[in-house]
Amino acid sequence: MAGKIYTKRGDKGSSRQMDGKFISKSDPQILAVGALDEAQSWLGIVIADLTPACAELKPELIQIQRKLYYLQADISIVEHASITEDDATALESGIDRMMDAVEPIHAFILPGGGHTGAQLQYARTLARRAERACVAFHEEKPERVNPEDLKFINRLSDYLYAMARYANHLDGISEVRSKDE
Repeated sequence: MAGKIYTKRGDKGSSRQMDGKFISKSDPQILAVGALDEAQSWLGIVIADLTPACAELKPELIQIQRKLYYLQADISIVEHASITEDDATALESGIDRMMDAVEPIHAFILPGGGHTGAQLQYARTLARRAERACVAFHEEKPERVNPEDLKFINRLSDYLYAMARYANHLDGISEVRSKDE
């Protein structure tokens, strides 16, 4: 029989940290890690559901999932810093590359489009939620969140927006403007 995955230690609303201490499951650190996990898990759905035209996005999305895993470690472990300035720079390069490939727009668009584009737009909102949770934890314990972590999670939602637009481009689907014209 495989090992049990439940410990029952959290049955009273606390979670064991890497250092062995217990904190409330409503602690900003736990909320930040949970929001990052939610975004990372949704990207797994995006990967599983990629349209054939968007299959080229899979390696990039897996890499983002890994970076979110490392970011969770940064937030969970004191003095752990695996996200670097280069990670945010790589996102910026990806944003520029994808936005150069799509038609410029001069208005807000509604989240959606094709299947992959719509799922990436939702991933963008989850990244923003994770960013808010990381900022809340940073405001409570600034020494526990590296500046590179905040820069990366801020840039990630822009990256996912660009990727959503790029996915719609790959699928041959036009975005819908937010206002009737």
